[in-house]
This record gives sequence, structure tokens and C-alpha cells, in this order.
Amino acid sequence: MLRKLRVSMFLTCTAVLASLPAAAQSTPEVSLARLDCGTPMLNDVAARFSDTYAYNGLKVLFTYSCYLIKHGDDYLLWDTGHAMNAGAPAPKVSVVDQLAQGNLKPEQIKYVGISHYHADHTGQVASFPGATILIGKGDWDGITAPKPNVGANVAPFAHWISGGGKLEALVGDKDVFGDGTVVVINTPGHTPGHHSLLVRLKTMGNVLITGDLTHFHENYESNGVPSFNYHRGDTLASLDRFKKAAANLKATVIIQHDARDVALLPAFPATAK
Repeated sequence: MLRKLRVSMFLTCTAVLASLPAAAQSTPEVSLARLDCGTPMLNDVAARFSDTYAYNGLKVLFTYSCYLIKHGDDYLLWDTGHAMNAGAPAPKVSVVDQLAQGNLKPEQIKYVGISHYHADHTGQVASFPGATILIGKGDWDGITAPKPNVGANVAPFAHWISGGGKLEALVGDKDVFGDGTVVVINTPGHTPGHHSLLVRLKTMGNVLITGDLTHFHENYESNGVPSFNYHRGDTLASLDRFKKAAANLKATVIIQHDARDVALLPAFPATAK
């Protein structure tokens, strides 16, 4: 009878543990690092980056940054930057060669998260054919349409378009590892399927990475909308959501194109945790 009671208690405890959220059991260590994915360029932002003609004469140094997230033994690469043959803004060192500095090979990247389909964020995606692509459905539809959307960088996705690689076309948010530490956030407007990224670090705290939801501090602070965005209303709604999330999470905001944010995260192979 005593033995049966012990077995019953063991099975009950096992069932309770199995029912707990993953985060309540054991959350793998998460780290975040920056990769240089292009050569900085000085931009006259008044010409294209405000549909209300703001910032007359303002020039902003644009960077091209990508990010590597380690979750336990798994890796997610956020954006892939300019192609190596992109001319003046091309990176000096490829993403693959930067990863090699930390003894990482392309086949170790489990996911490549794409903020949106423009060439300065997708130029090296073909270097990771074994990765599962995470991209907004609106952007994927724009890439694969008989007449692709203006600005969609189609060629690097040939492997996935042909069905040779794994891909998830996201209609909303995506909790990548199922424990809330890495979440791809639906922020349409710049493009139809644009997404941003939330990374929750134990020491540094929460980090929100914009993609191209906004391009520089002045536009972020004033809810500025570039004239070439896909949808003005969606952009403003996404900015509102993002800013409220940043405030509620007390998050560090990283604007991917703003050189003033480069030092907020360490360059790989160093990491923030």
C-alpha cells in the first residue's frame, strides 16, 4: 500500500512539473550580440525619410546592423545586411566570416529572422540555406507574387522559393523558443509584413530591436513616417505598440540604422547577457 502511495505521488508530481510553463522549469541562457552588416553612410534624411517634410538639411549617419541571439545551444540570426557586392554600403566582412570569429558555422544557425524584405536586411540570407526563415506573411507574399512588390529583394530567397529550405510566414507575433525570451513582433507599415524583435536578457534586461519600424532617433521620437513606407496608418499603429511595449518592459531600444545605438550592444564574439 505504501509503495502504491509513493508511486501515485511520484506520478502526480511528474504530471504537475510537465504542466508548468517552460520558463518556470529551466530557461536556457540567452545572449545577444551585434554584427556589422554594411559600411556606414551619411544620409540626407529630409529627402525621403519624412512625409511631412521635416528635418530640412538634417544628415544622419546610417549603420547597417544585424544581431545574433544564442538561446541555450540554438542560434537565431536577426537580418543579414547588405550583400557583399552592394557597392559602397557593402560590409567589409561577411556575416559568415564574422561568425567564424566565434567558431560558428552557417549550419549552426537554426533560424534567420527577417525584419523585412529590403536588400539592406536580406543581402546575405542565401549563406544560411539550412536555417528556417522567419518572415512576415505580407513580405513573403510580396516576394513570391508574380509581380513582386517594389523594393522586395527576391533573388537571395531562391532556395526557399523553390521549396528547398524551411520557412515560416508569420501572420502575427512569434515566440521563437516558446519561453518568451525571444519574440518576433508584428510591426507592419514600413513593409506589409514588417517585424521587430524582443530579446529578454537576464542581466541587461529587455531589448527591443526596431528593424526599420524607424530609422533614426528623431523620427522615432516624433512618429515620423518615411515617404516610401508601404502604409502610413500601419506604421503609426506599430510605432504606438512598440513604444508602449518599450515603456512597459523598461526596454533598451536599438534602432538598427542609427549609429548612435551601435555601442549599446557589444560586437560579436562579445555578448550581452
